[in-house]
Order: sequence, then C-alpha cells, then structure tokens
Amino acid sequence: MDTIEAWTGRAACNLQAALRLSNERFANHLGVAVRTVAAWHQDPDMVPRSETQQILDIAYERADASVHRRFGLLSKPPSGPPSAQALRVAIAVVVRGDDVLLVRRRGDDTLTWQFPAGMVKPGAAAATVAEQETHAETGVHCAVRERLGERVHPVTGVIADYHLCDYLAGDAVNRDELENMAVAWVPRTQLNRFIPTDRIYPPITAALEGAA
Repeated sequence: MDTIEAWTGRAACNLQAALRLSNERFANHLGVAVRTVAAWHQDPDMVPRSETQQILDIAYERADASVHRRFGLLSKPPSGPPSAQALRVAIAVVVRGDDVLLVRRRGDDTLTWQFPAGMVKPGAAAATVAEQETHAETGVHCAVRERLGERVHPVTGVIADYHLCDYLAGDAVNRDELENMAVAWVPRTQLNRFIPTDRIYPPITAALEGAA
C-alpha cells in the first residue's frame, strides 16, 4: 500500500473513483459535506485541511487491496505517447428559462435521460465540443456560460467535463436517432425525476438553482 504524502482534490477524487462511489455516497463514507467533494472536482489542485487529510488517510487505509490497486493506477497512469489520454467527454447543461435540455440515450437494453454530450478528441476544446454536440444531437444552438468542473463519472468511468450553457436558438428535435430515443426540455425543478439525484454532479444542481 502506497503512502499518501499529502492529499489534494485530485487524489481524493481518485480515491472516490477507486471506491466506485458517487459524490453523495463518497461524502457519506467520509463524513463530509457533498459540497466538499464537489469542490475537489472543481479544483483538483486544492489541498484539504489537516483534519480532512486524516479522514482521507483513514478511508484509504481501511480500503481493501483491490481499491488500493485501482487508486494506484488512477494516481500513476502508465507513461505512453500523448495520444494515449484518458477518455474525456464534454457535457452541456443547456438552460432555457425554467427548463433544461435532456436527451434520452439508447443503451444496452436500457433508456436513460442524460445531458447532451460528446467525446473530446486530442487538441479540441471541451467547451466547443459541448456546443457543437448539442446542436448535432438536438438542433439547439447554445453558448457556454461557464465551466462547472470535471469528475470521473460514477457510472461510465470517463472524465466528464461539465459546462453550463445558455440557449440561443433552434427547436429541440432528435437529430441522432442511432444514439438517442428522444429529446426534451424538462423543468429544472423536476430534473431528479429524469436523472437520479446521486448521479447529478452537485455543481449542476447549484448552477441550475442560481441560473437566470
């Protein structure tokens, strides 16, 4: 088992990913606020306070060997050519008045509601991908207002890069019938009826509550 000299937001998020816990469950596991975990995702270089360092030490020490192995792989990715980067996805949280834009994604025998998203290729800007993929999937033109942060997605394991976007123009239609079953504007206050609360990145909830 490796010794952690000092925990950072990035290291804490790697432990969360190794434990395979959502933000809410990881916060409960540590006994800290969900907003604390969200802050680690937003600022990977931050250094938690000494008491939080001790909490993370204990959580790491009590984890089993499989968690330690996964944590080691996440913390020390193998060296390789620049093209061998982690899979990153840009996600657009598009707001129009009191509504937010969702797509109903086809999966393996499942249909799930998600925000529009697209893979970020090497050299591409995530914010641009978020805008372009939203239009490609739904016909909606949007503009990124602010970056909400990133995390290792608790379900897919990819690096999810979230962007709050303003609606500009266009009718919401399903333009990618291979990937999506439907496209819809849903009330922000009812978002958890479409996406389980523990899967919603906490900064999204905060942004939607404050978005004009």
